[in-house]
Amino acid sequence: MTASAPVLLREPPRFSRDVVVHAWIIVKALSDAGDAIWSIALAWTAVQTTSPAIAGLIVAAGTVPRAMILLFGGVLADRANARTVMMIFNALRVGVLVTVALWVLASPPSVLLLLLAAVAFGACDAFYEPSAATIGRQLVRTEDLASYSAVMQTATRLGTMGGAALGGFLVAYAGLAGSAALNALTFSFVIAFIAIWLRPRFALARAAQESALRGIQRGFAHLKDEPTTRTLVIALSGLNLAVGPATGIGIALRAHDEGWGAQAVGILEALIGLGAAVGAIAVARWRPRREALGGFWALVAQGVGIILLGAGPFWLTGIGSALIGLTAGFASVLLGATFAATVDTAYLGRMSAITRLGDDVLMPLAMAAFGALAAATTIWVAFVTFGVALIGMMAFPLTNPALRTLALRE
Repeated sequence: MTASAPVLLREPPRFSRDVVVHAWIIVKALSDAGDAIWSIALAWTAVQTTSPAIAGLIVAAGTVPRAMILLFGGVLADRANARTVMMIFNALRVGVLVTVALWVLASPPSVLLLLLAAVAFGACDAFYEPSAATIGRQLVRTEDLASYSAVMQTATRLGTMGGAALGGFLVAYAGLAGSAALNALTFSFVIAFIAIWLRPRFALARAAQESALRGIQRGFAHLKDEPTTRTLVIALSGLNLAVGPATGIGIALRAHDEGWGAQAVGILEALIGLGAAVGAIAVARWRPRREALGGFWALVAQGVGIILLGAGPFWLTGIGSALIGLTAGFASVLLGATFAATVDTAYLGRMSAITRLGDDVLMPLAMAAFGALAAATTIWVAFVTFGVALIGMMAFPLTNPALRTLALRE
């Protein structure tokens, strides 16, 4: 299955009794709750501060620096200690959030402040996320990856749901400063847990010590040499270009146009989180024989959910939000476990970075295009356009023989 299998450092306990991993999942969920609070605060403040098109650019601004340095983050993930990288860049995130909170307390939020905050977070993400993508592979056995992913997805989605439900009310009453301060606190918990308790059970193969550019080049050469990995990376690249704008800026725009208020944004985001938790739990109850195929079919249904976000009254928009969450949770568990178990562990960080690159390069354009299309026509046209686009994107993986037959079990 993998060319460089992980080396056992110490025997993990049974997953159902793995207290450390369960605690890590809870801490990660708490951090995701803080992220949801911050994301809603950023999007809502941007919508209130500037035009829809500029607001879309602000929400997507973090993808620009992330796209520029993400591959370097992948090289670092395949060389360095994942725990150290995660602690350093979480600490930098705390610094950004504290700075935003202090700035907003001194003067009203501006477009410049929102842009700088989004860009700083994007730069931290570029180094943090490739390393974080390898941590599960270092904690649990290969056969437990799907269970680990399902429980992790359930917990983090519940955290996102709770944070989203709180986020709309918090930004309405405590503003951007309160949201930033609370998220800084959650990141501090993550740093403390990683430093004190989180220790790997499996050692992953490390990349050769060479220049960063040579490491990036070797990563793309690996794609050329491994057809299954290449096909999987292509299929997973750019999957968020449709749903990201719809949920990142579209929901805030819809709530603003309909006069639903910031509380409605929190409720709709919470429905996405609840649906995603249910979708992740469904994998544990009903796991498709071919995980990748099941995941990509779920994303077809997600396109329908995007269309429903722009149609009809609030309750129908809520159904669309729940459907997006349900399919996201189901697909992300299946596709994430397939990716982690299939890719050579010496290249896992770089392959994770490459799959995110398509989203990050094109996400600012997608966000701006969504806002511009909504401004030039009507909001429902933007939702329908992006939902149909996602459905069309699934034609490649659903008709590809390698992905249709890919399975983690014999």
